[in-house]
This record gives sequence, C-alpha cells and structure tokens, in this order.
Amino acid sequence: MPETIPISAMSTESLGAGNKDDPAKIKAAATQFEALLLGQMLKSMHDSEGGWLGTGDDESASSAMEYGQEMLAQSLAANGGLGLASLITQGLEKPTKP
Repeated sequence: MPETIPISAMSTESLGAGNKDDPAKIKAAATQFEALLLGQMLKSMHDSEGGWLGTGDDESASSAMEYGQEMLAQSLAANGGLGLASLITQGLEKPTKP
C-alpha cells in the first residue's frame, strides 16, 4: 500500500526535490489531488446533512469524524477512487518517443 500523507500536510514539498517530470511524482501528486477532492466532497456531505453516524455534537466526535473522512478519502484515492488520478497522470506525463 502506498505511503499515506495527511491531506492537511499535502504540498509540493511532500513530493520532494528532483525531476518534475518523474512519472512516480506525477502519479503521487495526482493521487494527492484526488484524495483532497474526495475529502472535500465527504466533508461537504457531512456538513450538509448534519452528520452521518450521529449528531457529532461534541468536539472529540467531530475530530474523529474528520480524521475518518480524511483516511477514507486517502484510501479511496490510493485504490483508484473516481479515476481522476489516472486521468490527470495521463494528461501530465510526457509521451515517450519511439
């Protein structure tokens, strides 16, 4: 399973220095972007409905739910998610010369 980076810690620094055209770095960035998007979608659904597994009235339940949403989003993105990461990767990779 790929290394999991919390959405809140994602940045260009998390990709490291080196060649920007490295396929592994492009894929990692695309996966992180998809995880961020999925996390925002889950947060939006949670906020609009007032919670999914209860009311979430106390702060500890709210923190646990946020962490759970973040981990779910990362797991979904790492395992294919909506397919956005692969589309982004294909669009950003330079074609190889025959």
